Amino acid sequence: MKISIRTEPDAAHAASAARRAAAELGFDPHAQTLIATAASELAINITRYARFGWMELHPIERGRRRGLEVVFQDAGDGIDDIALAMTDGHTTRDSLGMGLPAVKRMMDEFTLTSEPGRGTRAVIRKFLPAGSESGRRTGIGRAP
Repeated sequence: MKISIRTEPDAAHAASAARRAAAELGFDPHAQTLIATAASELAINITRYARFGWMELHPIERGRRRGLEVVFQDAGDGIDDIALAMTDGHTTRDSLGMGLPAVKRMMDEFTLTSEPGRGTRAVIRKFLPAGSESGRRTGIGRAP
């Protein structure tokens, strides 16, 4: 499933879609909230710092591990210093500067790449606990 992000309502839609995808895969309510919160933060960043972007949801498997991958791509100015951006308290706007570091803490994996002048790509992954039964029969990516 691919969702365009330009406005705050688009960001809210993206977060809701991430929560639904997590539920369909069998994540518990707490993990669903973490995934939705991380998706919301990254989608809101697109609305604040980029002209437009998108989010894609992908169920993933690594051996016996199953989970959800959420990819964000924007067409903004990019991030000059990713290490600095990942520091608690760093902000380029009037915010707390906790967003990106919090996303990293909430997810099992978080990759952030950026090319100044060309945009930023963020990939988050959360895996189900070992032994979880998840829905391989998921409707992620299908039209409702």
